Amino acid sequence: MPWHARLQLNYTVENARTVARFEHNGPLRILQSLYPEGDAICHNVLVHPPGGLVGGDTLDISATVGPGAHGLVTTPGATRFYRSAGARALQHTYLTLEDNARLEWLPLEALCYNACHAENHLTLNLAPGAECMGWDVTALGLPHAGQPFETGRFVQHIEVPGQWLERGVIDAADHRLLQSPLGLAGQRCMASLFFVTGTPLDKARRDTALDAARAVTDAHALRATAGATSPNGQVVVLRALAPQVEPAMQLLKQVRAAWRAALWQLGAEPPRIWST
Repeated sequence: MPWHARLQLNYTVENARTVARFEHNGPLRILQSLYPEGDAICHNVLVHPPGGLVGGDTLDISATVGPGAHGLVTTPGATRFYRSAGARALQHTYLTLEDNARLEWLPLEALCYNACHAENHLTLNLAPGAECMGWDVTALGLPHAGQPFETGRFVQHIEVPGQWLERGVIDAADHRLLQSPLGLAGQRCMASLFFVTGTPLDKARRDTALDAARAVTDAHALRATAGATSPNGQVVVLRALAPQVEPAMQLLKQVRAAWRAALWQLGAEPPRIWST
């Protein structure tokens, strides 16, 4: 029997404190709000108790950040897309940032098990002055557990309407894509870190974001398979390929820290759950 779950998360500023409230149907929850950086930034952990999706499951996640609020959302573990008998597993995430809001969208990786049939959609809508820092990390199969990605299909969709669209279809039968130097070159982890704004970045700030990402990347073990670009004036993105999740996630965390310092004048405060 498939799971259908929905969660609506809302951040607002109340008495100079960012406050999170949520409504849900089905197995999606937000844990207690934490304030390791003071009242202005609210940290939350999104929990999906079943731990993964099978064919027919659907998760709908929406987050709205009100004017001037700053939320941070992560997860306690990977999102798992399990083997499917034919039906698709779907995850849709909609992020809406109002005037001068900030959001850090930092879920841990998505794991695509062999024979999965899954789609993962992320859509961001930003009002003037709003800024979002987030990432998307996907691993194909569990090669270290002897479970390579030999059959199955995964669709990854990231969109800022009217500004940026990335849509990739990974089919395990597409050996040219998976193995070619012009494709994934045998790597099994794809990672993207993005900084998206509701108002076009001026050249100096855009260059600051690119320079900060490139300085970290040049000193990292993944420097040959990672790069930072700015497809337009409202998006800066770092992309990386890696043989497994750990080095990719390490790189993204380091660049996030550099961007926080350079773009927001904030420290590199990691969510507490990352250290458990």
